[in-house]
Amino acid sequence: MLEEILEQVQRGTLSVKEAKEQLATFENLGFAKVDHHRKKRQGFPEVVYGEGKTTEQIISIIQVLRARNNQVLVTRITKEKAEIVQRACPDFIYKEEAQILFWKEDTVYEGEPKGYIAVICAGTSDLRVAEEAAVTAEVLGSTVHRIYDVGVAGIHRLLSHAEEIQNATVSVVVAGMEGALPSVVGGLVSHPVIAVPTSVGYGANFNGLSALLTMLNSCASGISVVNIDNGFGGGYNAVLIDQLAQKGAGKN
Repeated sequence: MLEEILEQVQRGTLSVKEAKEQLATFENLGFAKVDHHRKKRQGFPEVVYGEGKTTEQIISIIQVLRARNNQVLVTRITKEKAEIVQRACPDFIYKEEAQILFWKEDTVYEGEPKGYIAVICAGTSDLRVAEEAAVTAEVLGSTVHRIYDVGVAGIHRLLSHAEEIQNATVSVVVAGMEGALPSVVGGLVSHPVIAVPTSVGYGANFNGLSALLTMLNSCASGISVVNIDNGFGGGYNAVLIDQLAQKGAGKN
């Protein structure tokens, strides 16, 4: 990219000012510094955290991101905010249960995907966090299999999906209450498990703290834990693992 820009300047088809703008590592909007080199460093563009930002700020940020990227993802955005943003950016899609707003260019993929992410959640009350993980992974390019309402209170429900879960490249396991589900899944699979505790539960759940501690203290190997209700973090990390697996499969 650098060489191409310099050649355009040399040919006179690109001004020095335009070249500086294209080479800038971030864009200062006053209230935010949008990181334009995030995709070069990490593989994906900067993700916008919608909570605490005004609709005007979100619109400004996503318009700047879209000008340089083929996908934009906004997390933790309410339906009311999303509807206002969509008036200015009507091609953005909102997933209410996940509280995610996104835009993605149509991409033609060659061949069938070589793997998938299993997003597993214990109960219906955990769906918001599970969907945040699932939609994040899909927007970032992974295939997702959803396996929902398979908590340990009825372990036969989980076991009926055992083969599908075992064939995944990575599992994101979302649970509240006592948070035991990731340990069970971890004992069934040979791939990484990302545990996501939720704030679902009665008083002694302490808004997800008990589930978090259970997952951190799991005796099953191969489990990593993200923060309480952090479906985005679980989904994002799963995509990184899935992409490495896809690259490895492509070499065979």
